[in-house]
Amino acid sequence: MNLLKNTAYSLLALSSAIVAGLVLFTHRTARKVRAALPPSGSFVDLPHGRLHVREQGAGPVLLLVHGLGGQMGQFNYAVAERLAEDFRVVVVDRPGSGYSAALASSDLASQADALAELITRLELGRPLVVGHSLGGAVVLALALNHPKLVSGLALISPLAALPETVPAIFQRLLIPSRWKRQLVAWTVATPLSIRRSPQVMQALFRPETPPRDYATRGGGMLSLQPAQFLATIADLEFLPSYLPTLTARFPDLRLPVRVLYGRHDAVLDWQLNGQALTENIPGATLRLIEGGHMLPITQPELVARFIRETALAESEAVK
Repeated sequence: MNLLKNTAYSLLALSSAIVAGLVLFTHRTARKVRAALPPSGSFVDLPHGRLHVREQGAGPVLLLVHGLGGQMGQFNYAVAERLAEDFRVVVVDRPGSGYSAALASSDLASQADALAELITRLELGRPLVVGHSLGGAVVLALALNHPKLVSGLALISPLAALPETVPAIFQRLLIPSRWKRQLVAWTVATPLSIRRSPQVMQALFRPETPPRDYATRGGGMLSLQPAQFLATIADLEFLPSYLPTLTARFPDLRLPVRVLYGRHDAVLDWQLNGQALTENIPGATLRLIEGGHMLPITQPELVARFIRETALAESEAVK
């Protein structure tokens, strides 16, 4: 009996030591990430919470919104720099991502409301709003719920329909229990993310090649923070409740919408999310190119040109 007790106590002590070690590793890694990639913009306090924003350039306004699990580095990698030659470019960390504060609820409507507050606070007028991946769904919600604040949409590989199954690279994030999310976030999520990074990057960028400097120049390392891990889970959690309702409202959109999709996107189906989207929005257009999902990183010149052409077309339509 004593042997069993001693064994149980030893296992408990060992488990506690392992958990403590993982928490310490996660904390130290997050601190190193923040030191290596500090905020590159400024902070704007809004009723929905604080957003991290970076502005550059002058001229007509563009608001750029990134996708799931990312942050503004996905546009700051090269796209924003090219556009800043002709536009006032505002790139934002979506709520809960990068250095922006998380919202009480991560549903699409709440994120759209936060962006509407940002547009008003920064006096952006009616910008052309650009959304990539999940950011596409967020800006579609913005255009539908706050149409007077948006002049048009440029959507890059947008999420516009609820998939039958969550893409494989995001399935490990389907953790319904709140306490289990916290436990995973502060113990195994960071070391597993580091270990799986090559496979995840290949899946995310396929068939194109992930750039070697994505972790730093593209801000990829910020995803190693527990807060970002939890925010990504929250983003996924609310999609089944809100995305179908949003999709049903697409025919109500009455502004210019242009969509760019990679024909070989391995994350989102271009027919379900691109073709069906443009068929349901009056006057919307779809442009297919050779490429994958991460076009702002892999083809920044082409993406910048697409956004520039969309802005010019929208300007001409107003005239």
